[in-house]
Amino acid sequence: MSLKRERAVICGAGGFIGGHLVKSLIAQGVDVIRGVDIKPLTEWHQVTNGVENLVLDLQDRDNCLRTATGATSIYQLAADMGGIGFIENHKALCMLSVLINTHMLMAARDKGVERFFYSSSACVYNGDKQNRPDVAALKEADAYPAMPEDGYGWEKLFSERMCRHFEEDFGLQCRVARFHNVYGPFGTWDGGREKAPAAICRKVLDAKHGGKHEIEIWGDGSQTRSFMYIDDCLKGIRMIFESDVHEPLNLGSNELVTVNQLVDMVEDIAGIKLKRSYDLSAPKGVNGRNSDNTLIMAKLGWAPSIRLRDGMEKTYNWIEGEMLAGPAR
Repeated sequence: MSLKRERAVICGAGGFIGGHLVKSLIAQGVDVIRGVDIKPLTEWHQVTNGVENLVLDLQDRDNCLRTATGATSIYQLAADMGGIGFIENHKALCMLSVLINTHMLMAARDKGVERFFYSSSACVYNGDKQNRPDVAALKEADAYPAMPEDGYGWEKLFSERMCRHFEEDFGLQCRVARFHNVYGPFGTWDGGREKAPAAICRKVLDAKHGGKHEIEIWGDGSQTRSFMYIDDCLKGIRMIFESDVHEPLNLGSNELVTVNQLVDMVEDIAGIKLKRSYDLSAPKGVNGRNSDNTLIMAKLGWAPSIRLRDGMEKTYNWIEGEMLAGPAR
């Protein structure tokens, strides 16, 4: 697609990734005509001037038709989601996001949109392949036979299939990325929807500034994950969007760490050592998850590469500034 003629709409523009994506696309010369989110503008993570910023519930089909009007491309990131604490305790809310995906695909078809990007998740992967901390990295084919994470994972996998069939039946060009734990500045770091990198930064900062040198960790700390810095995510979104790859691709780092190692890293950034306690009853998700980047390297000649230590330092510094400035959103 030619950047000169692309008119883009970002669904979920008030969220962490969506807010960054609006600014990134504009910096690349894309005409972002509209950003949409259900949250009041005062609660958007970032608001970009010169874009039509609309507060709409995209579970409603009429709102989706309004959103898609005049667009040649749609980036569908809107969803009711959060970290493991949220998605394990709000399965129905997570699954209701399928209404957004359904109605946005229908609106894209009806309004003549040329290309549709869908942000899926590593939560689509078969749970039997994630039982051990020393997990084998997940390949795209590992989503089947289907046994995704209950609630959120099923919604994502079903919506991937919708994208596939809208392309087959209606010619809407769909591109799908399976995000693996995206983090960075301007993300949620408090309130129950935050993910592990931000939550650990907040807990370490609370201990450092509060004088109580203790930290509570969910699970036993041996569970493993990979975490992708926002800049890698933004680059990957655009590369996948512009590609001729019609199948879902992993979009994540393959730098695997335990939760304990992530705490070690943040302690080192903060210059502090904390006494650890472990809440074995708290949500902790699967025992191990990592991204196999073989396919994205083969298709695009690129994969996320920003070191976790570098991204975490930037994230920690941003969260510290927000904490010292006042209460979280």
